[in-house]
Amino acid sequence: MQSMRNWATRYVPWVGLVGILGSSQHAAAGDYEGSPQVAQFVGEMTRDYGFAGEQLMGVFREVERKQSILDAISRPAEKVKSWKDYRPIFITDARIARGVDFWRQHEVALARAEQEYGVPASVIVSIIGVETFFGRNTGNYRVIDALSTLAFDYPARADFFRKELREFLLMSREEQLDPLTIKGSYAGAMGLPQFMPSSFRAYAVDFDGDGHINIWSDPDDAIGSVASYFQRHGWVAGEPVVSQATVRGDQADSGLSPGIDPVKTVGELRALGWSSHDALRDDMPVTAFRLDGANGPEYWIGLKNFYAITRYNRSVMYAMAVHQLADLLVQARGNK
Repeated sequence: MQSMRNWATRYVPWVGLVGILGSSQHAAAGDYEGSPQVAQFVGEMTRDYGFAGEQLMGVFREVERKQSILDAISRPAEKVKSWKDYRPIFITDARIARGVDFWRQHEVALARAEQEYGVPASVIVSIIGVETFFGRNTGNYRVIDALSTLAFDYPARADFFRKELREFLLMSREEQLDPLTIKGSYAGAMGLPQFMPSSFRAYAVDFDGDGHINIWSDPDDAIGSVASYFQRHGWVAGEPVVSQATVRGDQADSGLSPGIDPVKTVGELRALGWSSHDALRDDMPVTAFRLDGANGPEYWIGLKNFYAITRYNRSVMYAMAVHQLADLLVQARGNK
C-alpha cells in the first residue's frame, strides 16, 4: 500500500495537517527554509487558492532537495534503443503472466470500465503493466520532494514543475492526503498508472464510489482513471490501433511522419508506395513510422487510437509496446 502515514490521517482535513506534521515553530529547518522562490510560491498559493500561508510554509520546512533527482533528469539521454531492443523490455513472459492474473483479479472493474469508457480491458491492463508492472514499481521518492526539487532547482523546466507542484498541493487538499507521505517517481508521477498531479486532477476518477480517488493502492480507481484518460484523449471504441504496411519504390521513406502527430493521410501514403494490410480510407489522418525489428525494417500506420496511446507517453515505441502487450494479454488469457 502507498505510504500515507496511516489510514486515519488520510482523511484529516488540511486545516489539521500542521498538527500532524508538527508545529512550524518546532520543525527543523529544511532544504527550502528561507528560499525566496518558495516564499513567492507560497504567497501565490495563499493569494490564488486560499491556502494558509504559515501552514504551507510548515510543509515546505520538511521538504528535502534531492540531488539524485537532479542527476536523473539532467543525465544525457541514453542512446535511443531500436525496436528490437526496446520491445523485450516490456514484452516478457513474466509481464504477460502477471497481466493475466491482474485481469482475472479485477475482471469486474475492467469490464465495467470498458463498457463505460469504450477502452478495451486489455489496453488498460497493458498500461498499468508497462508503467509499474502492476504496482511493483511505483516510485520511492516523496512526490513533494521531487516536484519541489525540480520546481526550484531545475531552471530548464521550472515552470512545468511549479505547475505540477501547485496541482499536487491542490490534489492533496481535495483528497485530504498528507502531502509529505505520497510517493512517486523522481519526476512526480504517481500510483499504479503513474499520473502526474495535473492528470490526476483532470482525469482520475473515483471508480469504486468510496468518495475518494486512490490510484496508489486501489486498483479499481486506477483502472477507471486510465480508461477515463484515454476516453478524454480521443479513444474510439471498436477501432483498430495500427495497421502494418508494405512499401515499394524509392519514395516510400518520404511518407514517414516527421513526428507523432497524425499529419499524413492514407491517400498520401498510397501515392508514395505504401499499401496497408487493412482496409483504410484515403482521408484518414495517420502517423506513418518505421521500426527496426528483429527481422528487419517494419512499416506501420498508426491510427487514431494509436495517437491516443501516445498522449500517455509521446513515444512511438511506447505506444507499440502497449498495443502489442495488450494483444498478447488477450491471447494468453484466452489460452489460459
